[in-house]
Amino acid sequence: DVQLQASGGGSVQPGGSLKLSCVVSGFFNDDYAIGWFRQASGKEREGVSYISFSDGTTHYADSVKGRFTISSNNARSTVHLQMNSLKPEDTAVYYCGAYHGVDSLAIYYRWLEASFASWGQGTQVTVSS
Repeated sequence: DVQLQASGGGSVQPGGSLKLSCVVSGFFNDDYAIGWFRQASGKEREGVSYISFSDGTTHYADSVKGRFTISSNNARSTVHLQMNSLKPEDTAVYYCGAYHGVDSLAIYYRWLEASFASWGQGTQVTVSS
């Protein structure tokens, strides 16, 4: 099984930046996609971005497109989420999750439904002046 460990959250002012990291360990290969999700207080978990290890495909929610960038190291052992131009509405607990599969549509819909598996613990991001 794959295990995930998210870190890098914190408190920043609007317009600031943070870089989240998701360490991926255990048994995994290129047949996985890693996604970032967030859950604001009183709201449902939503997909932020994902990267498919099989072909490097990335995807972003409209709300973060152009501000956030997802990437992985060559070993696929860490997936980063660079968050720039942060807004108060980005405040949430951020989670990373894993999906075992390579079908692009399946990955997209599972991400959209926030139904990835192998969740790591969350990391709090607070954007406030």
